[in-house]
Amino acid sequence: MGEEAQIFSRLIYRNAKRNRKENLIYFATLVTAIASFYIILSLGRQDVILFLKEFENDSIDKLLAQMPIVYLFALFLLFFLILFANRYQLNRRSKEFGLYLLLGMRKKRLVLQLLAEGFITSILALIGGILIGGFLAEIISLTVSKLVGQGIIGHQISLSVGAIFFTIIGFLFIQFIALVILGGRLFNQEVHQLLYEQMDKKQDMGHFKGNVLNMLIGSVLLGVAYWIVLYRFMDFAGLLLFVALVLGSLGTILFMRGFGKLLGLLASLFKYKSTKGLHTFTLRQFQENVANRSTSVAVTSILITLSIILIADGASTFIGLESVFTRGSSLYDFTVNGDKQKVKQFLTSEKMVPYVEDLNLLEIGKMKYKDERGEDDFPLSLVDWSELREQIIMALPSNYKEQILSGEMQSYSFSSKNPEALNLLGALETDTTTPYLIPESSYNGLLGAIGKKPLNLRSDEIALYFNPDFMPMDNLESMPVLDTILEKAAKEGQNLMSINDQAIYIHPSIPMRGLVADRSVPIFSAFIVPDHMFEQLLNTETYVSYWNFRIPQKLQDQQGLMKPMMEARDLLKPSGFKFESYLQNFGRKLFYVVAGSYATLYMGFLFLIIACTVLALQFLTQMKQTGQRYVTLSMLGAKRNQMKKSMHRQVLLTFLLPISLACVSGAVGIRAMISFVIIHIEDKALLYPIALTFACIVIVILVIYGVAVARSADHEIDKLRWKPNID
Repeated sequence: MGEEAQIFSRLIYRNAKRNRKENLIYFATLVTAIASFYIILSLGRQDVILFLKEFENDSIDKLLAQMPIVYLFALFLLFFLILFANRYQLNRRSKEFGLYLLLGMRKKRLVLQLLAEGFITSILALIGGILIGGFLAEIISLTVSKLVGQGIIGHQISLSVGAIFFTIIGFLFIQFIALVILGGRLFNQEVHQLLYEQMDKKQDMGHFKGNVLNMLIGSVLLGVAYWIVLYRFMDFAGLLLFVALVLGSLGTILFMRGFGKLLGLLASLFKYKSTKGLHTFTLRQFQENVANRSTSVAVTSILITLSIILIADGASTFIGLESVFTRGSSLYDFTVNGDKQKVKQFLTSEKMVPYVEDLNLLEIGKMKYKDERGEDDFPLSLVDWSELREQIIMALPSNYKEQILSGEMQSYSFSSKNPEALNLLGALETDTTTPYLIPESSYNGLLGAIGKKPLNLRSDEIALYFNPDFMPMDNLESMPVLDTILEKAAKEGQNLMSINDQAIYIHPSIPMRGLVADRSVPIFSAFIVPDHMFEQLLNTETYVSYWNFRIPQKLQDQQGLMKPMMEARDLLKPSGFKFESYLQNFGRKLFYVVAGSYATLYMGFLFLIIACTVLALQFLTQMKQTGQRYVTLSMLGAKRNQMKKSMHRQVLLTFLLPISLACVSGAVGIRAMISFVIIHIEDKALLYPIALTFACIVIVILVIYGVAVARSADHEIDKLRWKPNID
């Protein structure tokens, strides 16, 4: 009994080894999927995520909470891939299994053998996948750290025991379920069914009119889906998008069904070449592959479409990585809030001095109201800017001007697509009833830090400040529309504003920069006023003070910006003062890039790999079922290299058909997402190289699968019993 068990175990091991060699595409896909499972589950251990937890802890927790959902969805998809692949394996080895039964092996033993072979393959795939996944996770973690860390993200080994455990459990579970299902199918088949395999099904090519109708209906449904996506993308809270997805999927299936059965027309066009090559045979084989499996071909096309859109979305977010390093209007590295004198004393202490440069006190508060009240019993504003408002409205394009004057436009949104005058009007309408006041000395400190001249306002003069963090500006140094209005008023000796019934002159536009390091002063606009006016007009209940400073340039030159910022932050933490830093802005931008690219790129490439594997196994299944046709061709005088060339063309066509339709659908989806700013690319210079890089990666994956299928099919042809001297 022991010897029998030993022989049985050797048989299992030998069969498992042979199956891996003969079905390398499937095994490589399993290894890739397992590696991707590990990468997504170990995300929480990556350096960049650990770094971001210090600033965006809640957001990171929400992101990581979604990873199990992504993992379960990926497992769900992989289950059907494993089921499909194992079914192909069962069909390929049906004669072998029939011989085992004929020689006396019991069906239970045969099913046990199948499960054992699958288990060995799974263990080897898990070992390879986890090793590759661990290595890739380290590379990704190290690359992102170096790319965005600038010395602040220290690398540490990111091996995750939890990720390994769930990868093993999840994969073995779906592999076991798939093998049990197929084992049950094998158990229910009779010996003669296994020995003689399945006879080729009679090809149902349908009627010409029906096929044309399928193509037309499919094309119409695709057209409607494209129209909805391009022009009604956000209608009914995105409900129409779901309708478009259903119509597009149904349209793809009908189009493939009709097109596949009409491919015979193309074969008839090449009749004149039928003696010169195997053109007609190639097209007939391709037609049969598509016509009989039109639904599965359509599904692969849909998966590739989703893959293209997801990869484009992830790539566009990845392009946004450049914005992480861009300071924009940000000037200060730290803003500290607390008792004015105590904060100053701490920041000028011996331990903080090495990290403090351009220390500046920002005082801010709202203007008080008039003493009397209006008809609605609300206090009246001290500001009358009706003349300035009229001039700004006159500077608007005619269509906006009509909407404002007619009262049609009641609210404002700030956008870089808006005319400058509209953003200007919106900011002033928002804040000028009780505007924020900034003393001249505070803003002069900011101007000094960027090397600009101080304001030197007269006693009856103010400057208008607009926050570039909230209000888009083409140029931080000046506002052309405002300057034109002020220059014209100065020439005509006109006052455009009064405060407390006294005429006020407005200083020409000034350089605009962020008032603080991050977000502690969320204002659209403010009046910069002489210090004495600030004291007179200030509502003292709204007064707040902040101390801003920058990391010294000398220290930045020696150590970079981020390292001294981290050190300064560590000194500020135990001080008890509230503070914010540019690191928070940096971390927030970085989080958006990470959250927006990791999951979408992961799912995009997973869809692509699954689609390619399904196409590959589908082609090899047909190759197995129609193998005797190549033997017949050899008897008719066809050479081996002719048949291999025919088969290579079939591989090319099998991949090109679903990919071609997917490229059209994907292009429509990407165009719609760009139009509705779901895909947003700020840095156009990086668009083409990044897009080209990801496109090349997709093409390389497709080529690898195509070449692997062609080589496997070559091997199948070589195994057939040929007529002597065929070459």
